Amino acid sequence: MLKRISTNQTKTMLLLMLVFTVVILLFSGLVYFSIVNFSHQRFYELLKIRATTIVQIEKSRPHIDTTTNQIISNLTREEELPMEKDYVFEVPKDSNYNKISHQIHIPDTFFKSIIRKGEANYNDKELYYIGQSFRSHNKDYIAIASAKNHYVVYYLGYLKRTLITCMILALFFSMIFSFYLSKTLFKPILKITNKVKEISSENLHLRLEPQPGNTELNELVDTFNGMLNRIETSFETQNHLIGNVSHELRTPLTSIMGEADVALSMKRTEEHYQETLQIILEEAEKLDKKIKALLMIAQTGFDGKIQKMDKVRMDQLLWDVIETATRINSKNNVFMDISMLPDNPKKLKVQGNEQLLHLAMANIINNACKYSNFQQVKVSLGATDTHVYIIVKDNGIGIPDSEFNKIYDPFFRASNTKNYEGYGIGLPLARNIIRIHNGELIINSKENVGTTVQISFPSFVPTETF
Repeated sequence: MLKRISTNQTKTMLLLMLVFTVVILLFSGLVYFSIVNFSHQRFYELLKIRATTIVQIEKSRPHIDTTTNQIISNLTREEELPMEKDYVFEVPKDSNYNKISHQIHIPDTFFKSIIRKGEANYNDKELYYIGQSFRSHNKDYIAIASAKNHYVVYYLGYLKRTLITCMILALFFSMIFSFYLSKTLFKPILKITNKVKEISSENLHLRLEPQPGNTELNELVDTFNGMLNRIETSFETQNHLIGNVSHELRTPLTSIMGEADVALSMKRTEEHYQETLQIILEEAEKLDKKIKALLMIAQTGFDGKIQKMDKVRMDQLLWDVIETATRINSKNNVFMDISMLPDNPKKLKVQGNEQLLHLAMANIINNACKYSNFQQVKVSLGATDTHVYIIVKDNGIGIPDSEFNKIYDPFFRASNTKNYEGYGIGLPLARNIIRIHNGELIINSKENVGTTVQISFPSFVPTETF
């Protein structure tokens, strides 16, 4: 039970109930006290009309008889207030109101306030009083109207009971609504949690599904899916490295050890030793290149944040890649198609590391040149509001259908590439780099027809500053 109370869902439900309770109490209190205040003001207005009427009547009289210090129980009215009593008193010359105060049971300060302000009001639980001072026949008088406020006694009591009943019902429904709302709010999170629990090293291909209409959770989903992409890349790279490193590293080592063993088995001529050392050197150089390639693939596969990310103009980068490829090998024939370039060059910017992107694009373009026997390779560049697209098309040897599912394995080389130099690490390396940049790599190839490589990157979105 304590564990359940400590869950965020229960805490949210209790917090919502607390908020609803406070709002309901504040609203009910505001309604109640507003009506009470209005009823007091309205009743005083009615009494003021009565007091003003008394003053007018008394002023019109030729003589005011106050021998008994109270009058007026027979004024003509269309409607009397409940328990209404009206009084007229002559102001004592010594300003001593104790006798009058004792007679009608109200404090003498009320009379003094009337004289000082000209008008004052007072209430004693259910009875309300309002008094006015006036002068008639060269004497000062006080007129007082009083009545019982039945509205406060009966109607406000009914209002209080009604508000209490409404508050109880509102609290009950707020509890139900809070439970439903908290359950609805946490349902996508629980769904994501259960989905995450299903993901392990055996099924890293699984991804979280976006939640319709929930921007914040979708940002979390995208972030988690991005992390899964990096982890999957790392696992794939690790598995590929473990599967291929033994064979690829043992081959040159076996050659080196075999040549050295043959050279040491018996005395050889100087020319034979030089030939053996040359073979050992060549195999050692191959081993060195493969180790460097392994390190590069491992580096891009395991950690996508080791390099600094900045905005990169893809058109400038591609021109630089093409220029470098032509400078290294004059046979490379690359045509840059700019017919799809957008009017706004800012759409060609992506968020990434220029050196890694240069390496990825160089590998893809150099492969296209090499495996097309240096025929023309067409590179097209275009962009939309959200993505930058690059298409590299060649008319080379293509990839056999039966071997297409292995093209991303490090050191794998298709059966029709025996006459071409290479180590089979360019395409896996390029894919890892593209994944690091949240891009997508799609390859379509047909043997003896050619290969088309389509690459897309999200457009650069500047970070908003406030």
